[in-house]
Amino acid sequence: MQDKQAQVLYTPEQRARRDATKWTLVQGLLAPVQFLIFLVSLYLVLSSLRTGEHTDWALASVVIKTLVLYAIMITGSIWEKVVFGKYLFAHAFFWEDVVSMLVLALHTAYLWVWWEGQWSATDQLMLALAAYVTYGVNAAQYIRKLRMARLQRPTEPSRDLEHTTASGPQVSL
Repeated sequence: MQDKQAQVLYTPEQRARRDATKWTLVQGLLAPVQFLIFLVSLYLVLSSLRTGEHTDWALASVVIKTLVLYAIMITGSIWEKVVFGKYLFAHAFFWEDVVSMLVLALHTAYLWVWWEGQWSATDQLMLALAAYVTYGVNAAQYIRKLRMARLQRPTEPSRDLEHTTASGPQVSL
């Protein structure tokens, strides 16, 4: 039977950098905003595909979702550089970054197709759905890492426990 030791996401130095940088807060704010935009856009896309109505709203919502995705990817790369010393593909987030590249490629393809206007609205929305599926997988990856980070918080000696819990919540990525 193999030893299943959990991957440690952060060294103590990386954890300190993560907790000290403003980019952790930026990511903590942008992620739920992006997810909310995703849910609204997904509703509009599915509704438009089902009914054929409000297609312009659905198409535009994917553009907005993509622009927010770019913002979170750029700030996330900065966060990764501050915490891990490299903009992308740090060991702790390698597979998340790999899937993020696919998410970016599909969203960028959508923008190109939308801008060019050569595809039908239905085909554009189907491409958006493909992008959204990969985004869903990627979001699940990051939620899993968020949970891992919270479970791997360093334990303090009992005499320091009162001081530690008084510090309040921290955003962990």
